[in-house]
Amino acid sequence: MIKFSSLRLTVNFIKEGKQVVAYAPALDISTFGKTEAHAKKRFQELVKIFLKDISDRHVVDEVLTELGWKKVLVRNQQPQWVPPVVKSINLQVPIGA
Repeated sequence: MIKFSSLRLTVNFIKEGKQVVAYAPALDISTFGKTEAHAKKRFQELVKIFLKDISDRHVVDEVLTELGWKKVLVRNQQPQWVPPVVKSINLQVPIGA
């Protein structure tokens, strides 16, 4: 499995009806829960499952590279995966006829 002690990811929480969706663009995965705390807990579980799955299938390099991650060499250590920088903004989109 990929060796991460922890990951810092941008996660968007979106209220949809009675559910809260947790979505991380850097991994392109999402889940939901009844509350933000529930969605967060489920998301943390999903990240572990996702990373184990791509590791078990030996497609870590392919998947993470496709998602915009970079493999960075750190002196005297194994290369480490760094997620892409994700910036969320509210964007006004003109809709014209």
